[in-house]
Amino acid sequence: MNIHGVITLLMLLTADRAVASSPLTSVVSILPQSYFVERIGGDKVEVVVMVGPGRSPETYEPTPKKMTKVSEGRLYFTIGVPFEKFWMDRIVASSPNIKVVPTHNGVSLRHIETRHEHLNVNIDSGLTDRMDPHIWLSPSRVKVIASNIYEALSEIDPDHQGFYRKNLNLFHQDLDRLTQEIQEKLIPLKKRRFIVFHPAWGYFAEEFNLEQIPIEIEGKSPAAKTLSHIIDLAKKENLKTIFVQKQFSGMSAQTIADAIGGEVVTIDPLSPDYLNNLIEIANKLIKSSR
Repeated sequence: MNIHGVITLLMLLTADRAVASSPLTSVVSILPQSYFVERIGGDKVEVVVMVGPGRSPETYEPTPKKMTKVSEGRLYFTIGVPFEKFWMDRIVASSPNIKVVPTHNGVSLRHIETRHEHLNVNIDSGLTDRMDPHIWLSPSRVKVIASNIYEALSEIDPDHQGFYRKNLNLFHQDLDRLTQEIQEKLIPLKKRRFIVFHPAWGYFAEEFNLEQIPIEIEGKSPAAKTLSHIIDLAKKENLKTIFVQKQFSGMSAQTIADAIGGEVVTIDPLSPDYLNNLIEIANKLIKSSR
């Protein structure tokens, strides 16, 4: 082989190694998922997030620029948020090489609130089979999500399966410690109910023996009669904090807070700083119950 042939061979081998060592482009729907995938994949993955900071997965529509970036992905980790229902067919059609991985497979689901049952009055009713999509706010369910991420990464990149398994085990341990820490923090909590604008916290409440009282139901702000009942309930149970998230307008929340002499406090279900965020939320719940 002449010198030109040797150079060509070396260039091809170098290119193959570069491709093999380049991170897997993995697409996720929401910011907490980016943390989950990075915990499992480490430096073996590059994560593209569809719904960025301050945006809502209830109403998000991807831009052409984002769709172009997604088309470069090898994996798309879905989690069951509303925008996926309307956009996944188009995403797959424009990204023929992408593999869709439903990370919510095997996760036990709960029905999202469809009426103000806690008010014991027949208002804002309307039954639906819609399941609550906010599964990532339950650490025990995130363990299932993480296992699904591990399986997908190991299948597409078996050479690093041991690396992914080690990271999965460490993440599971962190989630167990998180659950224990929150449980211990909440032991002295006297008020187990808390008022939220958007009903995103059902799984969190279920996991830690709490009850969320949502103001908004099925994406609709409450009627005046409902607001009056929520205000009466808040006064009766001495609930002084209305929790809102920055992705939604909280005018009704402020109305209730003003009526009960309370305050509006922001909590973020979509923070990428997953572990610290849930600890912060627990601390805010404790503070609100004093």
